[in-house]
Amino acid sequence: MTIKIGDKLPDSKFMIPTIDGPKPATTQEIFGGKKVALFALPGAFTPTCSARHLPSYIEKLPELKAKGIDAIACTAVNDVFVMGAWAKDQGIKGEIIMLADGSANFAKAIGLDFDGSAFGMGIRSQRYGMVVDDGIVTHLFVEKGGEYKVSAAEYMLENI
Repeated sequence: MTIKIGDKLPDSKFMIPTIDGPKPATTQEIFGGKKVALFALPGAFTPTCSARHLPSYIEKLPELKAKGIDAIACTAVNDVFVMGAWAKDQGIKGEIIMLADGSANFAKAIGLDFDGSAFGMGIRSQRYGMVVDDGIVTHLFVEKGGEYKVSAAEYMLENI
């Protein structure tokens, strides 16, 4: 079943790349007591994700914060080392929480996974954006396959 507005995020575990190495974090630790803009993408270092999706959130970070967002998080079905290397490549120094969902457990738990095996990618996350307030989904923007519109930071800003 796909997550929807009003649903509580399921308990899940992520790995976060830090200066001190990989750090485990739970859904409660990331989303509890905060308003978080979460966006997901099929994979680190992929063309649209690197050229447009992640950069849109870096660029719009001040505007999102001005709208009451406490933190911004990015998740992908990649391991923590890939997410860390991608953050470094993109010049992220802690402004965005990089959530490695290496086995797609979170993507599957919220019903936003897809099978990219035909493209050699295996199980991946769909591209989406959501606002989560203290663990509850208040806004949800899921892309149609192959598109990049409603999950962009600009779209989120216009619709929250």
